[in-house]
Amino acid sequence: MTKYVALYLTPPDVIADWQKTDAGTRKAAEEKMQNDWKAWMGANAKMILSTEVGGKTKRVTANGIADAKNDIMLYTFVEADSHEAAAKPFASHPHLQIPKSSIEVMEVRAM
Repeated sequence: MTKYVALYLTPPDVIADWQKTDAGTRKAAEEKMQNDWKAWMGANAKMILSTEVGGKTKRVTANGIADAKNDIMLYTFVEADSHEAAAKPFASHPHLQIPKSSIEVMEVRAM
């Protein structure tokens, strides 16, 4: 089995626009997403090693350290027999219901 990381990506402007949505509409959509997410996680539990949430970001460059925003919302570590087998279940992931969202699946290798 090979280890992979799946990055759940959504542009910051999509998140900012979502925060402006009516609270009632947002709550109903978020509850549906949570239920869909739990169902997906349950159906794919045997490949999932961990799922974690990204937090505030600092960008480090040759010019220094600064606050930053990127598209990474969450990440999941999974194990699968192949890259294709690791990526395929994510094709039906509820995260993809978010406009402009995507999921990138990368092999994790020793450095």
